Amino acid sequence: MLVFDRRTVRQRRDRAARDFSRSDFLYREVGGRLADRLLDIARTFPRALDLGCHAGTLRSALPGGGKIGDLVQCDLSESMVRQAGGPRLVGDEEALPFAESCFDLIVSNLSLHWVNDLPGTLLQVHRCLKADGLFLAATLGGDTLVELRDSLMAAEIEIRDGVSPRLSPFMQISDAGALLQRAGFALPVIDADKIVATYANMFALMADLRSMGETNAATARPRHFTPRALFLRAAELYGQRHANADGRIRATFEVIYLHGWVPHESQQKALRPGSAQTRLADVLDTTEITTPPE
Repeated sequence: MLVFDRRTVRQRRDRAARDFSRSDFLYREVGGRLADRLLDIARTFPRALDLGCHAGTLRSALPGGGKIGDLVQCDLSESMVRQAGGPRLVGDEEALPFAESCFDLIVSNLSLHWVNDLPGTLLQVHRCLKADGLFLAATLGGDTLVELRDSLMAAEIEIRDGVSPRLSPFMQISDAGALLQRAGFALPVIDADKIVATYANMFALMADLRSMGETNAATARPRHFTPRALFLRAAELYGQRHANADGRIRATFEVIYLHGWVPHESQQKALRPGSAQTRLADVLDTTEITTPPE
């Protein structure tokens, strides 16, 4: 099932590469948070892959000091890759051009939300990692741009008595852990946070999304002409419903973090049921109440 038009994703990312540094604030912020997570892991990664590297934003944020050795950068857009610097290549997340077990770390910064077959991509990531290799990714979640979605839907219902898919669908955090386990990752950890940016108005937000290469690329997106009145009404509703006291509108980006390891015999494993040496009631200093058998 093709949810996204990958050709359109590439074309819009090519266009965004012309002046990407002007609107890369979200990638820099999330890249810094991914780097902090790597600092908390007490090991080194001799060979790593930045999957969906854009213009190399994550590379500058990754920790030094020998924690990461050789870093290969890969992106769907040739125009983005040309700006990345260092070892790099053009490649598609849906068809990874790498050998089996060739990386110790694969990290992805805000790129996987444009993948059609995410379970298949995670399986490929798992195949490309060595035993005890780490996969660490950040992707946009379901509450991303909820204010823009609400305003556009309300305006279209009011003017056209119906709605169109004007924003791309995003992953739900409730699905993320199951996807990692399905792909064979051990010790999966999923969490999320929200980054709220403010803009002068809805049109400033839409211009920023265009500069980021993040405008709608869903295959079911409207292909017909949209009257200006619809966007004007949506901007009015946005200001009424989602503005701060100073009149600036809010734009929420939900970021979901995925963290999983390729299984290895050295990793901690769950204990056998019934093998506990300490009673929970003793730890809590309370009386144990046994449930009667049915």
